[in-house]
Amino acid sequence: MTKTKQAPHRVKMHVKKGDTIQVISGKDKGKVGEVLQTIPSQSQVVVKGVNIRTKHVKPRQEGESGQISSYEAPIHSSKVMLYSTKEKIASRICYTVTDDGRKVRMLKKTGEIID
Repeated sequence: MTKTKQAPHRVKMHVKKGDTIQVISGKDKGKVGEVLQTIPSQSQVVVKGVNIRTKHVKPRQEGESGQISSYEAPIHSSKVMLYSTKEKIASRICYTVTDDGRKVRMLKKTGEIID
């Protein structure tokens, strides 16, 4: 019997593109950065200045020299927490409804509304 690959289901993530986050585990623990890209199917995020990898690029044309480029690799979304730049503290989020009926994300520790 062979296993068949199922289509990845969409996962609701607690972070969005443009959020300021802090890494809470791994080799980049404690770093603060902005979310550049989210990959919901794998529950991963790409964060500016976090998980830097180097790639050796071969020369394309005759006479051109190769180069080493660096890029941000994705990390799992469970390794990040939203970060309050005002209070300088990382916090979990909760969802609340404002007076005008909008559902917004709010930091639990500070009560700061993100959206």
